[in-house]
Amino acid sequence: QVQLVESGGGLVQPGGSLRLSCATSGRIFSIDATGWYRQAPGKQRELVATISSRDITNYVDSVQGRFTISRDNTKNTVYLQMNNLKPEDTAVYYCNVRAKPTYFTRIVDYWGRGTQVTVSS
Repeated sequence: QVQLVESGGGLVQPGGSLRLSCATSGRIFSIDATGWYRQAPGKQRELVATISSRDITNYVDSVQGRFTISRDNTKNTVYLQMNNLKPEDTAVYYCNVRAKPTYFTRIVDYWGRGTQVTVSS
């Protein structure tokens, strides 16, 4: 069974930095893309950043230039480096992996349980 475990969230002052990690375990045939999403209270979940199997990255405009997504395949871990954090970045951040469990199955979306990021003075 595939599991995603996020870590690295917390409370930080505006202008500060955090690095989120998403460790993946379980058997996966191939990964199409990995991403970070977030959901603030009373709002819909939104895409923050993605990285494809070819290391092509994509960011929502509001975090462009401040956040960086990367991955370490040797550790089956994806990171989200968040710099110059703003109060509006406050949300629960979720890791997502789009992958095929086996050669014969379709692509499946896997989700972590989320990690809270709070930006406040």
